[in-house]
Amino acid sequence: MADAMKIRAQLQGDMADVKVLMFHPMETGLRKDPVSGDVIPLNFIQRVVATHNGKTVMDAQWSQAVSKNPFINFHIRGAKVGDKVAVSWEDNKGEKASIETTLN
Repeated sequence: MADAMKIRAQLQGDMADVKVLMFHPMETGLRKDPVSGDVIPLNFIQRVVATHNGKTVMDAQWSQAVSKNPFINFHIRGAKVGDKVAVSWEDNKGEKASIETTLN
């Protein structure tokens, strides 16, 4: 999925402040298409994983109750210049996206 995410990570001492915007429709399966009247199928991010230098620092399980284009913000202690932070997600249809940044 091209441009499925944006990430920004800033060091504040030994803590990284990580902000991630994910582009996803997050359909609940309850809305109807305004033109056809058909129910729009369920489509949501079900797992989000964040890593710091390859070590998992967050593993979140989501449901359809999360809004369209979700934004998350979290902190990583013990971070330093040159460390890599990666975030990935997978939805209930098997679509995946990931992004990585290097702290500076």
